[in-house]
Amino acid sequence: MRASFFVACAVTAGALTGCRGETSRESPIIPIRNMYNQPKFSMQHESAFFPDHRTMRAPPEGVVSREEEWDETIATGRLDDDSGYVLTIPEQVVEQAGGMESLVKRGQDRFGIYCTPCHDRTGSGDGMAVRHGMMKPPTFHQDRLRHAPDGQIFATISNGVRNMPEYGPQIPVRDRWAIVSYVRALQISQAPLAAETKQ
Repeated sequence: MRASFFVACAVTAGALTGCRGETSRESPIIPIRNMYNQPKFSMQHESAFFPDHRTMRAPPEGVVSREEEWDETIATGRLDDDSGYVLTIPEQVVEQAGGMESLVKRGQDRFGIYCTPCHDRTGSGDGMAVRHGMMKPPTFHQDRLRHAPDGQIFATISNGVRNMPEYGPQIPVRDRWAIVSYVRALQISQAPLAAETKQ
């Protein structure tokens, strides 16, 4: 009984694999055709339906995405007149995060994901990527970055600088500000250490 079962299985498996890859003039069996052949336009294709013959439609003028930040100061880290960077994290961002403590906590989490590989957990610039050959980024604990406006650090995260890529597409605006708050917390926590290394 058991031997005949194994023989039947072997014959079935052989029959199934024997059919694989053979050509046929018959159309494939597709149970639900309307899911296979759908009347649609692909991206970048031409369409006679619209006067401009484009399939992809441009958004209406002045439309703002739900995810997009409409406040330029928060979205860019620059002053309203574009004369420089904002000095501190906008109050609206802190309020929406539920206070500075919550913002820093969120920043620590996001810093661990996006920044630690290069900047390490202390912000000294000795992360795992550096140990594997990447150029060492500047430490957050130098005077130049300690005195940089918060908006400048935000803009650096958003747009990148030198070897650092831009993280604007990956990290939402509020999380970028959260990372800035955590960088400031790191700088405060490492301040005595930085003073000792200078001596």
